[in-house]
Amino acid sequence: MKTPNTSLLQFFAPHRFRYDTPMELQKVLLFYGFTPVADPVAMKLWQHNLCETLGIKGRIIVSPHGINGTVGGDMSALKKYVKQTKKYPGFRRIDFKWSDGTGHDFPKLKVSVRAELVAFGNPSELKVDENGVVGGGIHLRPEEVDKLVAERGDDVIFFDGRNTFEAKIGKFKGAVVPDVATTREFVQEIESGKYDHMKDKPIVTYCTGGIRCEVLSSVMKNRGFTEVYQVKGGIVRYGDKFGDDSLWEGSLYTFDGRMTVDFSDKTKVIGECEKCLASTNKFYNCAQCHELILLCEPCSTIESNTECKHEFNRRRDREMIG
Repeated sequence: MKTPNTSLLQFFAPHRFRYDTPMELQKVLLFYGFTPVADPVAMKLWQHNLCETLGIKGRIIVSPHGINGTVGGDMSALKKYVKQTKKYPGFRRIDFKWSDGTGHDFPKLKVSVRAELVAFGNPSELKVDENGVVGGGIHLRPEEVDKLVAERGDDVIFFDGRNTFEAKIGKFKGAVVPDVATTREFVQEIESGKYDHMKDKPIVTYCTGGIRCEVLSSVMKNRGFTEVYQVKGGIVRYGDKFGDDSLWEGSLYTFDGRMTVDFSDKTKVIGECEKCLASTNKFYNCAQCHELILLCEPCSTIESNTECKHEFNRRRDREMIG
């Protein structure tokens, strides 16, 4: 393992914070930042110490390309975390997305160093500089997405950048949902030729918080797709802006203890129970193999429906991303 840069570690020495106020509302932060990181090991140590000091739990990935995380905790602690993280020059422009938490969204803190922030399987293809991903899609704010659709109509293709199971409970209306179980399968899926007829169409990629589309849009452009966009801030920002009153339909799957998030009190339930086809948006996670099953409440109470019948597979552990 690479020896951490001592000067970097000194710069990121952990700060000790005092808590003199009662516990505030629990929140969850979803964030990412693409920028060159010269010493990911030192970055990992800094982030771990910072979160541990603040009592924050969740998952953070560090790579030579930047940082990606979903963390939860007390609002005051998370505000301090954001302030400290933004002190790293390349992270000043990170868009931290806030949502309500439960206080039990993450069982522990885990900070990892990986070759990729998003496991597309070809880290050498991705190029980043201090401004982010080089050669990715054009970022559209939520209102710009709606404007594009208003101007170009059915020519606009929404392309889901998530795994297939996530789209079962929510997606953009009429979206193309690639047949992929993991992010690593996207490159092969795009190179299969299934989507070549879309190469001259305006394509809007989207995912939970935007990070997967940063890479996916670059992959698509590198393979001949000429007009590629991405929803700035992902589904989270779009839902915050429009709720269930525009082009998004259904619930948002999240990789934490909440499992799903609705953007309003009139969210349409588009998922179907895998046993009886009743409407549902509730996933149940197999603690042994991490496979998910979509069940209605009555079917979830039948023990045989939730018993593990899958091959042991930890691949979903690497898919805990936004």
